[in-house]
Amino acid sequence: MSGSGEDVLRSAVRAMAAEARTAPDLACRALRQGRRLRRRRRTVAAGGALAALVALVGPYVWLRPGAPPDAGTSAPVVTLAASATPSTASVAPAPAAEWTGATVTLPGGWVVTGATSTGTPAEQGYALDRDRGRYVAADPRYEEVWAAPRGGTAAVVDYERAGEIGLLDLRGRTVRWVRTGRHIMTPHWSPDGRQLAFTLLDKESGQFSLGVLTAATGAYRTFPVDRDRYFCTDQCFFTWGRDGREVALQQTDPDSSRSESQPHARRGVQFFSAANGQPTRFVPVPGDPAGPWSWSPDGRLVVIKGQDGPKLAEVATGRVVGPAPAEDAVWVTDDRLLHRVRWTAEMVLVDLDGRELARQSLPAELGINVVTVAPR
Repeated sequence: MSGSGEDVLRSAVRAMAAEARTAPDLACRALRQGRRLRRRRRTVAAGGALAALVALVGPYVWLRPGAPPDAGTSAPVVTLAASATPSTASVAPAPAAEWTGATVTLPGGWVVTGATSTGTPAEQGYALDRDRGRYVAADPRYEEVWAAPRGGTAAVVDYERAGEIGLLDLRGRTVRWVRTGRHIMTPHWSPDGRQLAFTLLDKESGQFSLGVLTAATGAYRTFPVDRDRYFCTDQCFFTWGRDGREVALQQTDPDSSRSESQPHARRGVQFFSAANGQPTRFVPVPGDPAGPWSWSPDGRLVVIKGQDGPKLAEVATGRVVGPAPAEDAVWVTDDRLLHRVRWTAEMVLVDLDGRELARQSLPAELGINVVTVAPR
């Protein structure tokens, strides 16, 4: 296997170990065993309600609660600025027990668009039907349910249908299956909810590619990426730019040492056209953006996962201007960020001085897994 192929496989395995984005085509034996256990549990609990275990992501913005700290250790407090002041913001209560019957709103005018597990045994997934203002419970057979930020579609993943993605019509509850090839990490929705981007790896050739699927028509195209020219190691995955016309891929710094103990150093991010896969521009930001809303609306700043934590960086120069509250924080406005408080089911809106402006409790069922968010 080529070095680049080994890098991608190693990244996928590390991502699974960290309970990050899953690679459905890896560890097939374990997945089959998980599916058997899940079916056994369904039989025992037939007629009972499944627990809703979910967390927060905005079209591919991962707002995870994270694992609790080890006993006897304290969690580091990360703020946007050293001058951050203590919070005086009140905490809005969690929605009522029957939360699926109305849209869950968040500070800054954003909403929860869905929730998903990312492994086996799968838990109940949800997607927001914006027309009816309620959440649709997906078939429990799906290990992943990725709600689009707009429109009436969700992408569903069944690990027994390797190399396929399902497009769930939220109104009719029908699923159309599209063959995509073996995608690693997770599918990522464009900001307008019209397209999905996939990170593809051919396990035989080691070819690394971008896949783009148009949800309305099912049209699907793939674009090979030269891994030597666009060098990426560690976790490598395509995410959308904020305008929805480009996708971004992290670029590893070839002159820096690399180890398994920390994220690999980045020299920047390379953008590609979602229409034809051609490279468009390069920006020297030293880390990984989580999704389209990692980029500020004015295009000046970006939230990245750096080697030593979440950072705010200038897009034009790559200069790190300070820490960020979370690597998956989303820009609500040019001076407001929305993020999930680590190890909790609370969302917080902060300004660039780190001051809390509003705090919202999520439904208890959304406490421990992955949730998707988007502007109202």
